[in-house]
Amino acid sequence: MNDDVLKRLKSAGLLSDTELDLGNVPTGSYALNRIISGHYNKGIPIGAITQFKGDSSSGKTMFATHILCEAQKKGYYTILIDSENAYNAAFAKSLGVDPTKLIYSAPQSLEACFEVMTSLITEIREKDKDTPIVIAYDSIAVSPTREELEGEDFKMHNMMGAARAKTTGACLRKINMRLRIQKIALVVINQIREKVGVVYGSPETNAGGGRSLEYYLGVDLRCSVKKSDGDLLKDDDGQLMGIKGKVKNTKNKCTIPFQECEFRLFFDEGLDPHYGLTKMLENDGLVTRNGAWYACGETKFQAKTLKDKVLGAKKESPFYEIKERLGLA
Repeated sequence: MNDDVLKRLKSAGLLSDTELDLGNVPTGSYALNRIISGHYNKGIPIGAITQFKGDSSSGKTMFATHILCEAQKKGYYTILIDSENAYNAAFAKSLGVDPTKLIYSAPQSLEACFEVMTSLITEIREKDKDTPIVIAYDSIAVSPTREELEGEDFKMHNMMGAARAKTTGACLRKINMRLRIQKIALVVINQIREKVGVVYGSPETNAGGGRSLEYYLGVDLRCSVKKSDGDLLKDDDGQLMGIKGKVKNTKNKCTIPFQECEFRLFFDEGLDPHYGLTKMLENDGLVTRNGAWYACGETKFQAKTLKDKVLGAKKESPFYEIKERLGLA
């Protein structure tokens, strides 16, 4: 192999000279960061599509909002495509998002959502070539195609579902090629529906996107909350104040797939960043467990005290390595 020839290639470059890691945006949960990126202080990849899917009230919009918040902390451009028309400034602000820095649009059709994304990316890149852009699309499940939107009645022909999937695939093909080149992280919110008449196998299916979306995803996350008293958080008066559940990584091009973590969120505060962390640290061998007690080195502790021990850890402390892993040192 002639090394001089390789250096003079004009039509392509070498993999070793290509910047593949464009950075990450944290999610607001250390455990979730870990199953997405393999690191506690990173998160969703820039240059790829990340999907949060699940049933209603399973935390999907909350995850997207935290990602927008973390992106703003880094000085990135943030865009919300709100096809559900359910987002508001008070909700965003309560979770730390600056509404004055969040670009907002509520297109009516599926095609219009992607057209707005493309237009905004072009406008931003005309002025700023390098700063990453984070887009949250909430949600692809409720965006009708133009054909559906312009129909005179509510009837659907037999090929409407196939036509919608085909349209989604075309939209994804156009925007996918821009994500890595123009440093864009696209977060797609999706819903889970059930197919009628399924006897064998799972009846679950994505509400929007068809099979094409699955192929384009860099990270696919399934959010689940059991609507029982165990997962519904209530105050002393019995008022609902939050939920807890699990996120399973069903596809991942960044690290090992099929991992899962626990999460807990409060409606007025958002995600608890430390919830589920102890179990992930145990999986990584950074702590050990014996019943209800954990140990880091020779120091024993309970899960609820981990946060204080890590935040207060000095260099000589056995908890200092954890502090470094979390990006807090």
